[in-house]
Amino acid sequence: MHFRIQQALKVALLTLTVFAVSPADRSQAQHAGRKQERMTPLVKAVQECRLSVVNLRGKKTIVDENSATKTKQVNGMGTGVVIDKRGYLLTNYHVVQGVKTIEVTTGDRQKTTARLLAHDPETDLAVLKIDVDQPLPVISVGTSSDLMLGETVTAVGNAYGYEHTVTVGIISQLGRTVQVNDEQIYRNLIQTDAAINPGNSGGPLMNVYGDMIGINVAVRIGAQGIAFAIPVNDAMKVAAKLIKKLVTEDVYHGIKTRTIYVDDQPQLVVSSVEPNSPAETAGIHKGDRIVEVNKASASHDMHFHSAFVGEEFRRGVDLTLSSRGIKRNVKLKPKQVDSPVSSVAWEDIGIKVIDVAPSEMQGMHKNYTRGLRVTGVRPASPAEDEGILAGDIIVAMHGWKTETTENLQFVLNEELVRSRGDFMFYILRDKEPFWGQMRIAERDTLTR
Repeated sequence: MHFRIQQALKVALLTLTVFAVSPADRSQAQHAGRKQERMTPLVKAVQECRLSVVNLRGKKTIVDENSATKTKQVNGMGTGVVIDKRGYLLTNYHVVQGVKTIEVTTGDRQKTTARLLAHDPETDLAVLKIDVDQPLPVISVGTSSDLMLGETVTAVGNAYGYEHTVTVGIISQLGRTVQVNDEQIYRNLIQTDAAINPGNSGGPLMNVYGDMIGINVAVRIGAQGIAFAIPVNDAMKVAAKLIKKLVTEDVYHGIKTRTIYVDDQPQLVVSSVEPNSPAETAGIHKGDRIVEVNKASASHDMHFHSAFVGEEFRRGVDLTLSSRGIKRNVKLKPKQVDSPVSSVAWEDIGIKVIDVAPSEMQGMHKNYTRGLRVTGVRPASPAEDEGILAGDIIVAMHGWKTETTENLQFVLNEELVRSRGDFMFYILRDKEPFWGQMRIAERDTLTR
């Protein structure tokens, strides 16, 4: 019995030795526990969205207030959000308007420059593109259908150049109409008292879960706690329209989509499928819900249209569809429809173009009301050699206005142009006119 008691005591002592907690360990455990308590939903939201927010800088030329005939350069700043992992950004147009070199700092502090691809003056939104080596984190898109007065919101942006500044407030009112000048009227805005400063424009307004519910756009000068944001439902609708403009005209898939809201949540559904189209061949049906596009979550038209920007789509677009609760995967392989104009322009000078609507051209240049937006530039082509970029608007060539693709085809068939002579071209790049000279490419030097 004595032996057994000694053994039991020994085991007990060993047990105490193994599980004894030192004061330092107890302090660390308490610190970890307190830090976890501080990890509120708002803190988590900011951490999750941070890498999806970029800071924008650049110089722009404005009219000197002291002289109507003089201009001056000022430093501009703003914010953007990543809407596609390949480097497509959404921001306010006024942030990049008139900026020749758009400097971008990503969420992980990488610096690069962006190209302005498309914009909508009426809503003051623009799509930019940066070149990336690795996929970027995409902002989580929420809904503005169920917003509540008094709801907590957070703004993240490049306030006064202080990158990734975080401010918190509430939703003060919904559906505001705000006129900032004779040319710009914003409608259906979210009003918030979150601190919005110069540089915040184009950045996200988020709910406590880190979902973007608006794009910050304006503040009331002289007031305290009165700022405004474009509702995310409206912003995503415009983004879809702008992205769709970038899709080359030779793409045919035979499907139309639309965004609907079920219990205030966005869903991307197929609204029609053309007979004998690639979409029908893939087994896509009207009413199908598109859950994923290329393995990325999809809930808005923009997610579908963006899959057809660039060249990757020619290998096929992977879609995850849902119908009556049953999911299935299909591969949509669009056809390339030969357009005489697009084909000739691509071979002869190395560009692909789409028409620019007169409404979008409004206010760009007094002499041009229509034009052709460049959506693609062939490597080692005359267009690339002359510095033409995707997003440029060709307004004249060889003495003729290029208001339609038919105008462009006419010019490219001109005898002087066909005989390899130099010809002039004029473009608008963010409202600023540029000109240059080029000639038809030698056919034996063409690359695809």
